[in-house]
Amino acid sequence: MSGQKQGIGGIVKQAQRMQQQITKVQDSLGDVEVEATAGGGVVTAVVNGRQELVKLSIDPTVVDPADVESLQDLVMAAVNLASKNAQAMLQEEVNKITGGLNIPGLF
Repeated sequence: MSGQKQGIGGIVKQAQRMQQQITKVQDSLGDVEVEATAGGGVVTAVVNGRQELVKLSIDPTVVDPADVESLQDLVMAAVNLASKNAQAMLQEEVNKITGGLNIPGLF
């Protein structure tokens, strides 16, 4: 029975170490910026590793007061893609730590 407890304790310690490493990765990627565009480059969104929008660029030629909906769609598309790319970058780094294991509550 005591061998089983040590085994579980070892797994818990390993999970804690992984969590610490993941936190370090998240912190280090916080300043990394990921860019995405929409509409052939007329809208550009830049998201950092914390998935915060840090820059948004809109080409003035796409600003049409009669068609605000299209501009909104382009902005959402660029921001969503940049956020998705930032998340993928983070997941790739986490996978290096966990070996691709999906451990609930770890990340």
